[in-house]
Amino acid sequence: MIIAMLLAHMVGDYVLQWDALARWKGAAIKGAAVHGSIVLAVTLLFAGLIDPHWWPWALLIGLTHIAIDASWVGLNRRFASRGRYGLTRLLIDQTLHLGVIVGAAIASGYTTPQELSGAIAAEVQLHRTWAIALGYVLISMPAWIFIEFILYGLINGSAPDFNRVGKYKYVGSLERGLIATFVATGQFTLVPVVALPRLVLESPQYFGNHRTTLYLAEWLGSLAVAVLIGLVLGRM
Repeated sequence: MIIAMLLAHMVGDYVLQWDALARWKGAAIKGAAVHGSIVLAVTLLFAGLIDPHWWPWALLIGLTHIAIDASWVGLNRRFASRGRYGLTRLLIDQTLHLGVIVGAAIASGYTTPQELSGAIAAEVQLHRTWAIALGYVLISMPAWIFIEFILYGLINGSAPDFNRVGKYKYVGSLERGLIATFVATGQFTLVPVVALPRLVLESPQYFGNHRTTLYLAEWLGSLAVAVLIGLVLGRM
């Protein structure tokens, strides 16, 4: 169930959160409720596919997601323009969401704190398709969001400039997906074929100016995430 709930979170909180909804969610409680309702629906659906009797805990996860996101609205209005607020909010927000999922698994008797890692490992073997799907979803929108927020926060001390990085959303996801697949299947020589063209084609735009460090960090970060997840997928 933990793998299914993590997958539901990644799908609902990232894949099914388009740009306009992300802005609305951060600015108004109604937007947070709409976004949270999508997460709730996906969570209930995925839980039902694994164990229909687990729906009360899935409902709890979804409703808590709404409450957490709604609680950020006031803080966003006050601090959104301040330095590393975006990165701090992302890390705290995701820690809370993932903590609720783990807490629900423990409270429902599905696992115990001591057996958590073993339960996850067992689920990977029992629900291998779900685990693989989680890996591929993770390297799409979630990886893109985390890479941008972390690097912009650490290097620029600001939130990402989505007017600039938005064009990499789908291209980067496809690139990471292909690299992860090649790594997982042992075709390491094909990784440069996917990774290098964008660097070569786009380098004239960014090299030799103030964006060089950030661009290289984004490219290397994306490559590292894809290779790491590819190695994990290859062991499943």
